[in-house]
Amino acid sequence: MNKKISIAILGSTGSIGKQALDVISKNENLFQVEVLTAHSNSSLLIQQSIKYLPNAVVITNELEYEYVKNALAKYNISVYAGKDALNQVVTFSTIDIVLSSIVGFAGLESTISAIKAGKKIALANKESLVVAGNIIIELSKQYNSPIIPVDSEHSAIFQCLVGENTNNISKIYLTASGGPFRNLTAKELENVTLKDALLHPKWQMGNKITIDSATLMNKGLEAIEAKWLFNIKPEQIEIVVHPESIIHSMVKFTDGSTKAQLSNPDMRIPIQYAFSFPKRINSELNNFDIFANNSLNFEKPNLINFPSLNLAFYAMEKAGNLPCVLNAANEIAVNAFLNNKIKFTDIPKIVEKTLYNFNYIKEPSLSDLIETDNIAREISLKLIK
Repeated sequence: MNKKISIAILGSTGSIGKQALDVISKNENLFQVEVLTAHSNSSLLIQQSIKYLPNAVVITNELEYEYVKNALAKYNISVYAGKDALNQVVTFSTIDIVLSSIVGFAGLESTISAIKAGKKIALANKESLVVAGNIIIELSKQYNSPIIPVDSEHSAIFQCLVGENTNNISKIYLTASGGPFRNLTAKELENVTLKDALLHPKWQMGNKITIDSATLMNKGLEAIEAKWLFNIKPEQIEIVVHPESIIHSMVKFTDGSTKAQLSNPDMRIPIQYAFSFPKRINSELNNFDIFANNSLNFEKPNLINFPSLNLAFYAMEKAGNLPCVLNAANEIAVNAFLNNKIKFTDIPKIVEKTLYNFNYIKEPSLSDLIETDNIAREISLKLIK
C-alpha cells in the first residue's frame, strides 16, 4: 500500500483552505491532513481539527490559543500559537506538501520557511511572488523546493507547459472574467456598493480576492506572479477578458501553436492537480460539457475604467521594491473599502499615489521588502484618513 501524501494547509479556514479539505475528503486513500493553520477563525479551525485530526494546528492570533488548546485537549493534536510557530511547523519532516493559502503579505514568511525546508509548495498565495519573486525563485532552486501554482490561471499555464521547452513561449494569455462591473461606465463605477462588488459572476472566493477581481488588480498581481513562475518578460503577458471563465489561460508558442486549458470554474480542480502532480487522479469534478459551453468570447480589458491593471504592469516593469509597494497599498485600500471607508473607485487612486511617491530600491533584500511593506501601508492609511 502506497503511503498517503501528508499535507499542511496554511490558511485552512479561508476559501482555498476549505476547498482543499474537500479535495482531501474525496481522496482519503491518497491524501491526509498533517497540519492546519488559521489566524483568528478559531471556531472553524477547531471544527476542522476534530474532523481531520491533524498532528498539529497553529492559531497565529495568540489571544485565541487557550480557547483552541482547551477545545482540542482530548484529541492527540499539538496546538501552537503565533507567527513563529507557523514558520516552524511547516518544516516538520512529516509534511510532504505545504499549501500556501494565507491571503496577502502575511503568507510570505511561512512560504519561505517551507521552501527552505525543501517542501513541495502548492502556491495559492500569489502575493509571495508579487512581493519577493526573485527571492522566492532563487530559494526554490537552492533548496530544491518545487512550486506548483494553485491559481486557476497559473495552473492552466503550468499544465500547458508540461513537456514543453519554456524557451519556446511567445506569449501567455491570462484570462479574466472581467468581474461584476465589466460593462459599467466610469460614472456608474463611482456608485457601486460593497454588496455589488462582492457578487462575482463566476467564482466563489474570499472577500479580498473578490474585490481584487472586481478592480482587475487580481489580474495585475497574477501577471507579476506569472513573470516569476514562468521566467518571462512583461511584454510576453497579455490580459484577456473571457466572461465565461472556461478557458483558464493560454500559451502561445514560437511556432504559432497555442495551448489552452479548459474546465468549469472550480478551484478544487487546480488544487487537486497541485496535490497529485505529476499524476492526474479520477474525480467527480470531471463534469465539463463542451456542448454546453460552445460559445466562448474574448475582449480586451478597459484600462481607463480599470486602471489597476496599468499600475500593476508599471510596477512589474520597474521591478525592485515597487511590486511590494503595489501589493501593500492595495491590501490597505481594499480593506478600507470592505469597511466602507472609501469608494470602490478610490482603491486604484490610493494605490497610484502610494506607488508614484515611494523610494525605489532596485535590488531589495527581504528586510528591505518588510520595511517597504510597512512604510507603504502607513502612507496608504494616511491617504485614506
